[in-house]
Amino acid sequence: MANIFTPTNQVKLTNVAVVRLKKSGKRFEIACYKNKVMSWRTNVEKDIDEVLQTHTVFTNVSKGQVAKNEDLVRAFGTDNQTDICLKILAKGELQVSEKERNQQLESSFRDIATIVADKCVNPETKRPYPVGVIERAMKDIHYSVIPTRSSKQQALEVIRQLKENMQIDRAQMRLRLVLPGKDAKKVQEKLRPLMTKVESEEWDMDLEIVCLVDPGCYRSIDETLRAETRGRGNMEVLSLKDVQEGDERLE
Repeated sequence: MANIFTPTNQVKLTNVAVVRLKKSGKRFEIACYKNKVMSWRTNVEKDIDEVLQTHTVFTNVSKGQVAKNEDLVRAFGTDNQTDICLKILAKGELQVSEKERNQQLESSFRDIATIVADKCVNPETKRPYPVGVIERAMKDIHYSVIPTRSSKQQALEVIRQLKENMQIDRAQMRLRLVLPGKDAKKVQEKLRPLMTKVESEEWDMDLEIVCLVDPGCYRSIDETLRAETRGRGNMEVLSLKDVQEGDERLE
């Protein structure tokens, strides 16, 4: 049987996502696992071996053509394959088909709508909106998914834009704050601007406050309470979301 000759500079890979970068007049490509490139870029995936199929730089992944060392040194100043792979992964363009790109955008669009629906309510009824209502509202404002940003980051931007067209707010957190008697009045005045609504105040030896706050103010309240009471104050989360049961229905 005749021997089958395989060029030593060719590597065959399957089910691959390609990231491409043009530099110094040359095209360089790396082979990655599908769905892992964006996870790496948004810091969800930390293990580079879960992203790269091989620590090899190619001129053409589909043909298995490996880049020459002299071209790598000329373009990147090094022939260290892993270092170059990281640079291409950071700055290169992910090559996907039009169908795959549309599927990814649709999936991200749904993810963003789901996060918004989970975090927000109609401020009048305190009830959440169904995901479908949020999706339609996002289409009405012609929101375009940004592939390089995480769904969570984009959800916050969507909430800001939707506020211009519909009744929607972040669901409030309910907190119980205990302020030591000696410092209570002073600390209360500093915390009040961070509270959306004070539901109750009770004086005993200490001041106990039950209040609603925007989730974005949680860290500021915690830091202020710790600093102003020198760690003697206390904060308890009574509920992460102040909502009424049932979905908000729009006709």
